[in-house]
Amino acid sequence: MSVPTPEPVYIPTPNGRLFTARWQPQCATGAPIVLFHDSLGSVAQWRDFPARLAQATGRRVVAYDRLGYGRSDPHPGRLPLDFIDDEARTGFRHVREALGIGAFVAFGHSIGGGIALACAATWREDCRAVVSLSAQAFTEDRTLEGVARVGAGFRPPAQLARLAKYHGDKAAWVLEAWTGTWLDPGFAGWTLDAQLRRVRCPVLAIHGDQDEYGTARHPERITALVQGPATMHLMPGVGHFPHKEQPDEVLELVVKASGSPGPGTPRSR
Repeated sequence: MSVPTPEPVYIPTPNGRLFTARWQPQCATGAPIVLFHDSLGSVAQWRDFPARLAQATGRRVVAYDRLGYGRSDPHPGRLPLDFIDDEARTGFRHVREALGIGAFVAFGHSIGGGIALACAATWREDCRAVVSLSAQAFTEDRTLEGVARVGAGFRPPAQLARLAKYHGDKAAWVLEAWTGTWLDPGFAGWTLDAQLRRVRCPVLAIHGDQDEYGTARHPERITALVQGPATMHLMPGVGHFPHKEQPDEVLELVVKASGSPGPGTPRSR
């Protein structure tokens, strides 16, 4: 099944344009899969994964850069501490309305996994399933240590240029949004608990046992609190980027869980 090269779409919002890309397989069926990127991520950093996901599942795949990231317009201020719920209510709403997305499958990596779960909680009638990759569900010491260590490593100009490759002159803002949010004392007690308890659709939580930013307590908490059928899959020897480290296995898990369409299997422990 071939998947054409996506065409860029810019979606206007009151605060700036959102860059969006769509991968449309021939004879696509089922609810489209919407990808939510990580804290330093963008559409471009998914690389060939969206096309492979569309090909493997037979579904349309949509990815967009959150405001301030990638090819979207600059963010007008500081990222708010409630940015996860805010993205579900605003940024994703604009994408849904502009592209005519009704039912959807939410697929997110890292904090994008948290946003995917928040979208499932916010749009319960329309979210058919969630796939979370390396998602954080609360502030864990390992997460904060990883953010502080890696964030400091990106501050030298030569390293910041690695982010600028994807975010242009927004790179410094992207880095500050990541480190400044996680290390803010006001974020210390953050959890996804309230959102998770409102999720009714099937959830597949994938996590590497060598994740630099969080232990298996995150997917355990996700699958324990959501109200629909949930499956946790811990990948041995895998770090924070399962879809880049073991893309074939991730695709196989999604297809197997979905039977295409719709990920999700009966709850297992």
